[in-house]
Amino acid sequence: MISDALLTLLRCPQTMQALSPASAELLAQLDDARVAGTLRDRTGKLVREPIPAGLVREDGALLFPIRDGIPVLLLDEAIALGAE
Repeated sequence: MISDALLTLLRCPQTMQALSPASAELLAQLDDARVAGTLRDRTGKLVREPIPAGLVREDGALLFPIRDGIPVLLLDEAIALGAE
């Protein structure tokens, strides 16, 4: 996973808010939506790959996936979790 030192440096590229690791419960909910074919990124593209880990923006509005141990801090690939 991501070290605490690196986590303190990472920020949302849109708002510069802090990021924190996604809970197992949230990841399970996202995976249920992915399996159901309803999980989409911010561009509307269907998410087909499992998201084993992610970083949630401080306000809880976005999740940035972590793929192969690397945080993907691209707004287009973020997943909206609530109202932005």
